[in-house]
Amino acid sequence: MSFLINLLGIYGGDLKLKGGDIICESLLKEGVDVLFGYPGGAILPLYDALWGYPQLHHVLVRHEESAAHAADGYSRVTGKPGVCLATSGPGATNLVTGIMSAKADSIPMVAITGQVARPMIGSEAFQECDICSIAAACTKMTYLVMSAQDLAPTIHEAFRIAQEGRPGPVLIDVPRDVQLEEAEFEYPELLESVTPSLSEDTLEQLRKAAELINHSERPVIIGGHGILASGATKELVSLAETTGIPVINTLLGLGGFPRNHRLSLGMLGMHGMYWSNMVVDQADLVVGLGMRFDDRVTGKVDAFAPHARIIHLDIDPTRMGQNVPVEVPLVGDAKPLLQNLIPLVEYNERPDWMSYVGSLKEDHPSLAIPQSDTLQAQQVLKELNEV
Repeated sequence: MSFLINLLGIYGGDLKLKGGDIICESLLKEGVDVLFGYPGGAILPLYDALWGYPQLHHVLVRHEESAAHAADGYSRVTGKPGVCLATSGPGATNLVTGIMSAKADSIPMVAITGQVARPMIGSEAFQECDICSIAAACTKMTYLVMSAQDLAPTIHEAFRIAQEGRPGPVLIDVPRDVQLEEAEFEYPELLESVTPSLSEDTLEQLRKAAELINHSERPVIIGGHGILASGATKELVSLAETTGIPVINTLLGLGGFPRNHRLSLGMLGMHGMYWSNMVVDQADLVVGLGMRFDDRVTGKVDAFAPHARIIHLDIDPTRMGQNVPVEVPLVGDAKPLLQNLIPLVEYNERPDWMSYVGSLKEDHPSLAIPQSDTLQAQQVLKELNEV
Protein backbone atom coordinates (compact mmCIF):
# COMPACT_ATOMS: atom_id res chain seq x y z
CA MET A 1 0.00 0.00 0.00
CA SER A 2 2.91 2.38 0.68
CA PHE A 3 3.67 2.49 -3.08
CA LEU A 4 0.33 4.30 -3.57
CA ILE A 5 1.35 6.93 -1.05
CA ASN A 6 4.64 7.43 -2.87
CA LEU A 7 2.86 7.87 -6.20
CA LEU A 8 0.43 10.38 -4.78
CA GLY A 9 3.33 12.22 -3.21
CA ILE A 10 4.88 12.54 -6.67
CA TYR A 11 1.78 13.37 -8.70
CA GLY A 12 -0.31 15.03 -6.03
CA GLY A 13 -3.86 14.25 -4.96
CA ASP A 14 -5.85 13.68 -1.81
CA LEU A 15 -5.07 10.37 -0.16
CA LYS A 16 -7.87 8.59 1.66
CA LEU A 17 -7.24 5.27 3.36
CA LYS A 18 -9.31 2.96 5.50
CA GLY A 19 -8.55 3.00 9.19
CA GLY A 20 -6.80 -0.36 9.02
CA ASP A 21 -4.44 0.95 6.36
CA ILE A 22 -3.83 4.12 8.34
CA ILE A 23 -2.76 2.00 11.31
CA CYS A 24 -0.35 0.00 9.13
CA GLU A 25 1.10 3.11 7.49
CA SER A 26 1.51 4.74 10.89
CA LEU A 27 3.35 1.71 12.27
CA LEU A 28 5.73 1.82 9.31
CA LYS A 29 6.37 5.52 9.98
CA GLU A 30 7.35 4.59 13.54
CA GLY A 31 9.86 2.03 12.30
CA VAL A 32 7.82 -1.03 13.26
CA ASP A 33 8.58 -4.21 11.33
CA VAL A 34 7.34 -6.97 13.67
CA LEU A 35 3.89 -7.42 15.23
CA PHE A 36 2.64 -10.11 17.62
CA GLY A 37 -1.04 -10.92 17.72
CA TYR A 38 -4.08 -13.15 17.49
CA PRO A 39 -7.03 -12.15 15.27
CA GLY A 40 -10.70 -11.88 16.17
CA GLY A 41 -13.85 -10.31 14.79
CA ALA A 42 -13.40 -6.80 16.17
CA ILE A 43 -9.90 -6.41 14.74
CA LEU A 44 -10.34 -8.28 11.45
CA PRO A 45 -10.34 -5.09 9.32
CA LEU A 46 -6.82 -4.38 10.56
CA TYR A 47 -5.79 -7.94 9.76
CA ASP A 48 -7.30 -7.58 6.29
CA ALA A 49 -5.16 -4.48 5.79
CA LEU A 50 -2.01 -6.30 6.95
CA TRP A 51 -2.10 -8.43 3.78
CA GLY A 52 -1.02 -5.37 1.83
CA TYR A 53 1.98 -4.68 4.05
CA PRO A 54 4.63 -7.39 3.71
CA GLN A 55 7.05 -5.03 5.48
CA LEU A 56 5.07 -5.70 8.68
CA HIS A 57 5.96 -9.22 9.76
CA HIS A 58 3.09 -10.62 11.84
CA VAL A 59 3.88 -13.37 14.34
CA LEU A 60 0.75 -15.42 15.04
CA VAL A 61 0.61 -16.54 18.66
CA ARG A 62 -1.77 -19.06 20.22
CA HIS A 63 -2.99 -16.83 23.04
CA GLU A 64 -3.15 -13.06 23.39
CA GLU A 65 -1.13 -13.07 26.60
CA SER A 66 1.72 -14.59 24.60
CA ALA A 67 1.49 -11.66 22.17
CA ALA A 68 2.02 -9.16 24.99
CA HIS A 69 4.92 -11.12 26.48
CA ALA A 70 6.47 -11.54 23.02
CA ALA A 71 6.22 -7.80 22.36
CA ASP A 72 7.80 -7.22 25.77
CA GLY A 73 10.68 -9.59 25.00
CA TYR A 74 11.16 -8.12 21.52
CA SER A 75 11.52 -4.67 23.05
CA ARG A 76 14.04 -5.86 25.65
CA VAL A 77 16.22 -7.38 22.94
CA THR A 78 15.96 -4.66 20.28
CA GLY A 79 15.39 -1.52 22.35
CA LYS A 80 12.43 -0.68 20.08
CA PRO A 81 8.81 -0.54 21.30
CA GLY A 82 7.08 -3.91 21.03
CA VAL A 83 3.68 -4.01 19.31
CA CYS A 84 0.89 -6.50 19.99
CA LEU A 85 -2.63 -6.90 18.58
CA ALA A 86 -5.80 -8.43 20.01
CA THR A 87 -9.53 -8.41 19.43
CA SER A 88 -12.14 -6.98 21.79
CA GLY A 89 -13.38 -8.43 25.07
CA PRO A 90 -11.45 -11.54 26.14
CA GLY A 91 -8.79 -10.89 23.53
CA ALA A 92 -8.03 -7.50 25.02
CA THR A 93 -8.22 -8.63 28.64
CA ASN A 94 -5.84 -11.51 27.91
CA LEU A 95 -3.18 -8.91 27.14
CA VAL A 96 -3.32 -7.39 30.61
CA THR A 97 -0.80 -9.65 32.38
CA GLY A 98 1.82 -9.02 29.71
CA ILE A 99 1.06 -5.29 29.72
CA MET A 100 1.45 -5.19 33.51
CA SER A 101 4.80 -6.96 33.21
CA ALA A 102 5.98 -4.30 30.75
CA LYS A 103 4.74 -1.54 33.07
CA ALA A 104 6.56 -2.99 36.08
CA ASP A 105 9.82 -3.38 34.17
CA SER A 106 9.61 -0.08 32.23
CA ILE A 107 9.39 -1.70 28.79
CA PRO A 108 8.04 0.42 25.88
CA MET A 109 5.07 -1.30 24.25
CA VAL A 110 2.08 -0.32 22.13
CA ALA A 111 -0.96 -2.60 22.33
CA ILE A 112 -3.69 -2.17 19.69
CA THR A 113 -7.06 -3.75 20.42
CA GLY A 114 -10.26 -4.05 18.46
CA GLN A 115 -13.53 -2.76 19.90
CA VAL A 116 -17.18 -3.19 18.96
CA ALA A 117 -18.52 -0.69 16.41
CA ARG A 118 -19.21 2.81 17.71
CA PRO A 119 -23.04 2.56 17.68
CA MET A 120 -22.80 -0.57 19.86
CA ILE A 121 -20.54 0.83 22.56
CA GLY A 122 -22.41 0.87 25.86
CA SER A 123 -25.04 -1.65 24.74
CA GLU A 124 -23.33 -4.70 26.29
CA ALA A 125 -22.72 -6.03 22.79
CA PHE A 126 -20.99 -9.34 22.15
CA GLN A 127 -17.42 -9.16 23.50
CA GLU A 128 -17.79 -5.49 24.36
CA CYS A 129 -15.33 -4.50 27.06
CA ASP A 130 -14.12 -1.18 28.45
CA ILE A 131 -10.50 -2.19 28.08
CA CYS A 132 -9.31 1.40 28.49
CA SER A 133 -10.61 1.50 32.06
CA ILE A 134 -9.23 -1.96 32.81
CA ALA A 135 -5.79 -1.14 31.39
CA ALA A 136 -5.56 2.33 32.92
CA ALA A 137 -3.82 0.96 36.01
CA CYS A 138 -1.11 -0.87 34.06
CA THR A 139 -0.34 1.53 31.20
CA LYS A 140 1.11 5.02 30.82
CA MET A 141 -1.87 6.02 28.65
CA THR A 142 -4.94 4.51 27.00
CA TYR A 143 -6.85 5.78 23.96
CA LEU A 144 -10.28 4.99 22.53
CA VAL A 145 -10.07 6.27 18.95
CA MET A 146 -13.51 7.30 17.70
CA SER A 147 -12.53 8.63 14.26
CA ALA A 148 -10.23 7.32 11.55
CA GLN A 149 -8.90 10.86 11.18
CA ASP A 150 -7.51 10.60 14.73
CA LEU A 151 -5.64 7.33 14.20
CA ALA A 152 -2.35 8.70 12.85
CA PRO A 153 -1.83 11.43 15.47
CA THR A 154 -2.90 9.04 18.24
CA ILE A 155 -0.41 6.36 17.17
CA HIS A 156 2.33 8.98 16.85
CA GLU A 157 1.62 10.23 20.37
CA ALA A 158 1.38 6.69 21.75
CA PHE A 159 4.86 5.78 20.54
CA ARG A 160 6.27 9.00 21.97
CA ILE A 161 4.70 8.40 25.37
CA ALA A 162 5.78 4.74 25.43
CA GLN A 163 9.42 5.76 25.01
CA GLU A 164 9.83 9.08 26.80
CA GLY A 165 10.78 9.43 30.46
CA ARG A 166 10.28 6.13 32.23
CA PRO A 167 9.28 3.82 29.34
CA GLY A 168 6.13 1.73 29.52
CA PRO A 169 3.09 0.35 27.69
CA VAL A 170 0.35 2.32 25.93
CA LEU A 171 -2.96 0.86 24.72
CA ILE A 172 -4.97 2.02 21.70
CA ASP A 173 -8.55 0.73 21.41
CA VAL A 174 -10.05 1.01 17.91
CA PRO A 175 -13.74 0.27 17.16
CA ARG A 176 -14.33 -2.06 14.23
CA ASP A 177 -16.08 0.54 12.10
CA VAL A 178 -13.25 3.04 12.65
CA GLN A 179 -10.92 0.48 11.09
CA LEU A 180 -13.20 0.50 8.01
CA GLU A 181 -13.83 4.25 7.90
CA GLU A 182 -11.92 6.25 5.29
CA ALA A 183 -9.93 9.35 6.14
CA GLU A 184 -7.08 11.38 4.71
CA PHE A 185 -3.69 10.09 5.80
CA GLU A 186 -1.11 12.59 6.90
CA TYR A 187 1.39 11.49 9.51
CA PRO A 188 2.72 14.01 12.04
CA GLU A 189 6.32 15.03 11.55
CA LEU A 190 8.79 12.80 13.37
CA LEU A 191 11.00 15.07 15.45
CA GLU A 192 14.51 14.10 16.48
CA SER A 193 14.86 13.82 20.24
CA VAL A 194 17.21 16.34 21.81
CA THR A 195 18.89 15.70 25.15
CA PRO A 196 18.36 18.85 27.22
CA SER A 197 21.34 20.38 29.00
CA LEU A 198 21.53 19.63 32.71
CA SER A 199 20.17 22.27 35.05
CA GLU A 200 22.38 23.96 37.63
CA ASP A 201 20.44 22.14 40.38
CA THR A 202 21.25 18.79 38.76
CA LEU A 203 24.92 19.73 38.36
CA GLU A 204 25.03 20.66 42.05
CA GLN A 205 23.54 17.27 42.94
CA LEU A 206 26.21 15.59 40.81
CA ARG A 207 28.90 17.49 42.71
CA LYS A 208 27.40 16.32 46.02
CA ALA A 209 27.33 12.73 44.73
CA ALA A 210 30.98 12.97 43.64
CA GLU A 211 31.95 14.34 47.05
CA LEU A 212 30.34 11.36 48.79
CA ILE A 213 31.97 8.90 46.38
CA ASN A 214 35.44 10.44 46.72
CA HIS A 215 35.36 10.38 50.52
CA SER A 216 33.69 7.00 51.03
CA GLU A 217 35.68 4.11 52.51
CA ARG A 218 33.35 1.20 51.75
CA PRO A 219 31.34 2.11 48.63
CA VAL A 220 29.40 -0.16 46.29
CA ILE A 221 27.51 0.51 43.05
CA ILE A 222 24.20 -1.22 42.28
CA GLY A 223 23.30 -1.19 38.58
CA GLY A 224 19.70 -1.81 37.54
CA HIS A 225 17.62 -2.06 34.38
CA GLY A 226 17.89 1.69 33.85
CA ILE A 227 21.52 1.22 32.80
CA LEU A 228 20.45 -1.08 29.97
CA ALA A 229 17.44 1.05 29.02
CA SER A 230 19.64 4.14 28.79
CA GLY A 231 22.42 2.40 26.88
CA ALA A 232 24.79 3.40 29.67
CA THR A 233 26.78 0.16 30.06
CA LYS A 234 30.04 1.80 28.94
CA GLU A 235 29.47 4.65 31.36
CA LEU A 236 28.89 2.20 34.23
CA VAL A 237 32.16 0.40 33.43
CA SER A 238 33.94 3.74 33.22
CA LEU A 239 32.53 4.88 36.57
CA ALA A 240 33.59 1.64 38.26
CA GLU A 241 37.10 1.69 36.80
CA THR A 242 37.59 5.41 37.43
CA THR A 243 36.68 5.04 41.12
CA GLY A 244 37.71 1.43 41.81
CA ILE A 245 34.26 0.71 43.26
CA PRO A 246 32.81 -2.83 42.97
CA VAL A 247 29.54 -3.26 41.07
CA ILE A 248 26.50 -5.35 41.93
CA ASN A 249 23.55 -5.87 39.59
CA THR A 250 19.85 -6.32 40.17
CA LEU A 251 18.12 -9.16 38.32
CA LEU A 252 16.97 -6.87 35.51
CA GLY A 253 20.33 -5.13 35.53
CA LEU A 254 22.26 -8.29 34.62
CA GLY A 255 24.16 -7.63 31.43
CA GLY A 256 24.70 -4.00 32.31
CA PHE A 257 28.17 -4.76 33.69
CA PRO A 258 30.56 -7.51 32.49
CA ARG A 259 30.24 -10.50 34.80
CA ASN A 260 33.90 -11.41 34.28
CA HIS A 261 35.11 -7.94 35.26
CA ARG A 262 37.36 -7.87 38.33
CA LEU A 263 34.96 -5.41 40.01
CA SER A 264 31.81 -7.45 39.35
CA LEU A 265 30.06 -8.96 42.36
CA GLY A 266 27.12 -10.47 40.48
CA MET A 267 23.53 -10.16 41.64
CA LEU A 268 22.19 -9.15 45.03
CA GLY A 269 18.91 -9.65 46.82
CA MET A 270 16.76 -12.61 47.73
CA HIS A 271 18.13 -14.74 44.89
CA GLY A 272 21.55 -13.11 44.70
CA MET A 273 25.05 -13.92 45.85
CA TYR A 274 25.85 -14.18 49.55
CA TRP A 275 28.85 -11.88 49.20
CA SER A 276 26.85 -9.25 47.31
CA ASN A 277 24.36 -8.96 50.13
CA MET A 278 27.12 -8.86 52.75
CA VAL A 279 28.97 -6.13 50.87
CA VAL A 280 25.83 -3.97 50.84
CA ASP A 281 25.30 -4.72 54.53
CA GLN A 282 28.78 -3.39 55.39
CA ALA A 283 28.96 -0.54 52.86
CA ASP A 284 29.15 3.08 53.96
CA LEU A 285 27.89 4.31 50.57
CA VAL A 286 25.43 2.73 48.12
CA VAL A 287 25.20 4.22 44.64
CA GLY A 288 21.93 2.95 43.11
CA LEU A 289 21.76 3.47 39.35
CA GLY A 290 18.55 2.88 37.41
CA MET A 291 16.91 0.67 40.02
CA ARG A 292 14.09 1.04 42.48
CA PHE A 293 15.27 -0.64 45.71
CA ASP A 294 12.35 -3.07 45.60
CA ASP A 295 11.70 -5.67 48.30
CA ARG A 296 13.49 -8.49 46.41
CA VAL A 297 16.64 -6.38 46.66
CA THR A 298 16.30 -4.80 50.09
CA GLY A 299 14.51 -7.49 52.08
CA LYS A 300 13.60 -5.85 55.37
CA VAL A 301 13.87 -2.18 54.43
CA ASP A 302 14.94 -0.84 57.82
CA ALA A 303 17.80 -3.37 57.89
CA PHE A 304 19.03 -2.66 54.35
CA ALA A 305 22.51 -1.11 54.14
CA PRO A 306 22.31 0.04 57.78
CA HIS A 307 25.66 1.89 57.70
CA ALA A 308 25.30 3.47 54.26
CA ARG A 309 24.36 6.81 52.82
CA ILE A 310 22.51 6.38 49.54
CA ILE A 311 22.87 8.07 46.17
CA HIS A 312 19.93 7.21 43.91
CA LEU A 313 19.87 7.88 40.17
CA ASP A 314 16.64 7.17 38.31
CA ILE A 315 14.60 8.71 35.51
CA ASP A 316 11.40 8.57 37.57
CA PRO A 317 11.27 11.25 40.30
CA THR A 318 8.50 9.42 42.18
CA ARG A 319 10.96 6.66 43.05
CA MET A 320 13.18 8.95 45.10
CA GLY A 321 12.83 8.00 48.75
CA GLN A 322 9.99 5.63 47.87
CA ASN A 323 11.54 2.60 49.59
CA VAL A 324 14.78 3.77 51.22
CA PRO A 325 15.99 7.15 52.51
CA VAL A 326 18.10 8.91 49.88
CA GLU A 327 20.94 11.33 50.65
CA VAL A 328 21.51 12.54 47.08
CA PRO A 329 18.73 12.07 44.49
CA LEU A 330 19.76 12.28 40.82
CA VAL A 331 16.72 12.47 38.56
CA GLY A 332 17.24 11.91 34.86
CA ASP A 333 18.54 9.62 32.15
CA ALA A 334 21.44 7.48 33.36
CA LYS A 335 23.73 7.99 30.36
CA PRO A 336 24.11 11.81 30.39
CA LEU A 337 24.12 11.93 34.18
CA LEU A 338 26.95 9.40 34.41
CA GLN A 339 28.84 11.16 31.64
CA ASN A 340 28.77 14.32 33.76
CA LEU A 341 29.54 12.50 37.02
CA ILE A 342 32.63 10.58 35.86
CA PRO A 343 34.90 13.65 35.44
CA LEU A 344 34.12 14.65 39.04
CA VAL A 345 35.15 11.39 40.75
CA GLU A 346 38.58 10.11 41.77
CA TYR A 347 40.29 6.74 42.02
CA ASN A 348 40.77 5.29 45.48
CA GLU A 349 42.33 1.87 46.08
CA ARG A 350 40.60 1.26 49.44
CA PRO A 351 42.78 -1.80 50.24
CA ASP A 352 40.95 -2.81 53.44
CA TRP A 353 37.55 -2.71 51.73
CA MET A 354 38.66 -4.58 48.62
CA SER A 355 40.43 -7.18 50.79
CA TYR A 356 37.17 -7.75 52.68
CA VAL A 357 35.23 -8.07 49.42
CA GLY A 358 37.78 -10.54 48.05
CA SER A 359 37.71 -12.67 51.20
CA LEU A 360 33.93 -12.93 51.02
CA LYS A 361 34.10 -14.24 47.45
CA GLU A 362 36.86 -16.69 48.35
CA ASP A 363 35.21 -18.03 51.49
CA HIS A 364 31.71 -18.30 50.00
CA PRO A 365 31.95 -19.56 46.40
CA SER A 366 28.74 -19.22 44.42
CA LEU A 367 29.14 -22.70 42.96
CA ALA A 368 30.49 -25.34 45.34
CA ILE A 369 31.85 -28.37 43.46
CA PRO A 370 31.64 -31.67 45.39
CA GLN A 371 34.80 -33.76 45.49
CA SER A 372 34.16 -36.80 43.31
CA ASP A 373 35.82 -39.13 40.81
CA THR A 374 32.87 -38.65 38.45
CA LEU A 375 31.84 -35.62 36.44
CA GLN A 376 29.60 -33.29 38.46
CA ALA A 377 26.93 -30.97 37.07
CA GLN A 378 28.44 -28.08 39.02
CA GLN A 379 31.78 -28.59 37.25
CA VAL A 380 30.05 -28.53 33.85
CA LEU A 381 28.27 -25.28 34.72
CA LYS A 382 31.51 -23.73 35.95
CA GLU A 383 33.30 -24.57 32.70
CA LEU A 384 30.40 -23.29 30.58
CA ASN A 385 30.35 -20.00 32.47
CA GLU A 386 34.03 -19.51 31.71
CA VAL A 387 33.71 -20.09 27.96
